[in-house]
Amino acid sequence: MEKESLMNAVVADVTARRKGGRQGSRKAGGFTLRDVAKLAGVAPITASRALNTPDAVSAKVLQKVQAAVLQTGYVPNLLAGALASQKSRLVAAVVPTLSGPMFLQTVEALTDTLAGAGYQVMLGQSGYENSREDALLDAIIGRRPDGIVLTGITRSPQARRRLLASGIPVVETWDLTPTPVDMLVGFSHEKIGAAVAQYLHSKGKRRVAAISGDDERSRRRATAFSEAAVRLGMARPQESEVPACLVTAPTTLGNGRSGLRELLQRAPDIDAVFCSSDLLALGVMIEAQASAIAIPGQLAVIGLGDLSFSRDLHPPLTTVRIDGTAIGSTAARFIIDRSEGKSVAEPICDLGFTIIERASV
Repeated sequence: MEKESLMNAVVADVTARRKGGRQGSRKAGGFTLRDVAKLAGVAPITASRALNTPDAVSAKVLQKVQAAVLQTGYVPNLLAGALASQKSRLVAAVVPTLSGPMFLQTVEALTDTLAGAGYQVMLGQSGYENSREDALLDAIIGRRPDGIVLTGITRSPQARRRLLASGIPVVETWDLTPTPVDMLVGFSHEKIGAAVAQYLHSKGKRRVAAISGDDERSRRRATAFSEAAVRLGMARPQESEVPACLVTAPTTLGNGRSGLRELLQRAPDIDAVFCSSDLLALGVMIEAQASAIAIPGQLAVIGLGDLSFSRDLHPPLTTVRIDGTAIGSTAARFIIDRSEGKSVAEPICDLGFTIIERASV
């Protein structure tokens, strides 16, 4: 009964602070460490020790403080602790989209590896045109995380300057450049495009086409694919590029269906299509089936991503595998090492890619 009365008194005190505080003031309401200490019957400094260095207090005191935290729902102010220790234990990750499956493996591996070292991940979405990247990075840098992981190369001069000035460890991923902001884990999109063209040529394909997302990285793959195909004689005479269809990113199954229809209207004799994602390739295969086009007999299809459904399609999809798990875990280890004052021997890591050969080519 006495404990319930004390809790009621603490709640009443919080309510009074909310009513008396300025509108929008953070200090006007919410349970504080002082409230937790009062409810536990200990001094605020003792409650702080119990939360931050539990080995420094007795088991009885720790139990009281933990019970008070449970009752109040109090969450410690991590920012205050970060200011004292110069560590936030927080890593910010930026991806183009949260709606597609392409980056899930990377995010999961990044999160798991960082969690194992006591770090948490804050996720942000930049969009494919990077229209929100500068504002998003300003907000992230202002919160001083222990590391920042970006998808793609930072192309905004303003963002690059601010990242360099911040001193925060940065890992750019899913791309390749000799001049990263700090560290990099990725692969060459141009090499993928050229390798796919060579692969299709080795399979006897001579009238190839591409369906690509309109984001910058996909366009670079498609351009490299087209240039390599032209060099290999896979374009029509006097044409400087192969037929291509650009669709809005993030790409969808529906984009694949409409993209194939468009390509067949422009170039009905195509015998292979390179898609910038497995979802696009799935749409192409469905549209081909609906149009009684045999795969791979009349039309070969190759995707990118090696998503979980790709091997279970009929026929199973040939695709380019990107090791998203390795990208995420390597980026996490780079951040952990740098955050703990260790040097990274090879700050640029090219993980490459693999063409997974299945029955759609």
